[in-house]
Amino acid sequence: MKPEHVINQDPEIHGGIPVFAGTRVPVKALIDHLKAGESLDYFLDGFPSVSREQAIAFLELALTRSIPSHRR
Repeated sequence: MKPEHVINQDPEIHGGIPVFAGTRVPVKALIDHLKAGESLDYFLDGFPSVSREQAIAFLELALTRSIPSHRR
């Protein structure tokens, strides 16, 4: 999935914080849920406008950008 289909930053949406593309759901919400020990399914149940594919693609992007040697 292309990064532009995963996250979006627009000053008109939440002041430009990164959100899942096509939604108003901040990507930080997913990080906060996972840090709290909640499952991906729990997050997706609470934010049905975010697709499973988007959430997984975001996590993969975060991993590959934070650990450049990690490749699929």
